[in-house]
Amino acid sequence: MIIYGTALLAICHLLGDYFGNTLGLLLGVKANVGGVAISMILLILSKELLAKKGYLPQGTQFGVLYWSGMYIPIVVAMSAGQNVVAALSGGMLGLIVSVASLIGTVLVIRYLNKMNSDYETYEWPVEAQEKTA
Repeated sequence: MIIYGTALLAICHLLGDYFGNTLGLLLGVKANVGGVAISMILLILSKELLAKKGYLPQGTQFGVLYWSGMYIPIVVAMSAGQNVVAALSGGMLGLIVSVASLIGTVLVIRYLNKMNSDYETYEWPVEAQEKTA
């Protein structure tokens, strides 16, 4: 089931890349503006929504958590250098949009953390453990 977590990550990454490139085109910057941040937000929101509706089995949630812990920090680190270079070469507008997307991401993550404050103490439902056993 971990492969479904990978598929969810891939879908969110492709959508984030598309929306980031579209946002860059709309703003006149020839770069992906906030695509990684958009994909991370989509991954968080889709994981929470699917888990609450019962469509995300425990194994798939482990897959999403695995990629959150391993892949996303690497992508963010790799794209951070590219985004800074693109923002600085794009002029002041690119820099303003980059800072705005950073602030937006921080605010959304803070909101999600406050909304779901049991992340560190989360216990898997007994029904989910019995189904996988």
